[in-house]
Amino acid sequence: MKNFWDERYAEEGHAYGTEPNTYLTQHVALFKPGQSVLVIGDGEGRNGVWLAQQGLQVLSVDQSAVGLKKAEDLAQARGVRIATEQVDLFTWQWPKDQFDFVVIIFVHFPPNLRPRLHQAALQALKLGGQIIMESFAVAQLNYNSGGPPDPALLYTLPMLEADFKGAEFLEGDERVVHLQEGKYHAGEGAVVRARVRRPG
Repeated sequence: MKNFWDERYAEEGHAYGTEPNTYLTQHVALFKPGQSVLVIGDGEGRNGVWLAQQGLQVLSVDQSAVGLKKAEDLAQARGVRIATEQVDLFTWQWPKDQFDFVVIIFVHFPPNLRPRLHQAALQALKLGGQIIMESFAVAQLNYNSGGPPDPALLYTLPMLEADFKGAEFLEGDERVVHLQEGKYHAGEGAVVRARVRRPG
């Protein structure tokens, strides 16, 4: 899978554009300079760089060194700094109790690993910290705007509610949106969105 992402990110331009995810930007009022954020599967850095522009301390992680180099270049072009780390999320020693936010935008885990990794993301938060996530819903199989073709890699809101058991759901829904995120996320798409708070 790493080779797939290296090849995609090696293409000219930015596969998913350079502008941040719309659902993420709708929460700009939550962010305060100096807060810390872990951005999972940040690829070429569009979300991590935008968060750095809001004054946050950003750690962007991804399995693709090619993508992360583009993320660093984008940060430099925008006049901000992000930390990057190339990791395999399946075997990574996830940090604990460290971040004000964890951002998970269109990262799709296989069902046998998904609950454990979502719990790891939750435990990476400080008490009271929040996860902001958007992923493709199972209904995305009816659209051709991107995402995994394998239904096992697509999500529903009840799946997320089970994965983040014990956390507080501040927002959660499934809807159809218009995607304008580079050439690989373009057009009408079915997504599941959630904002989840770690209690404490």
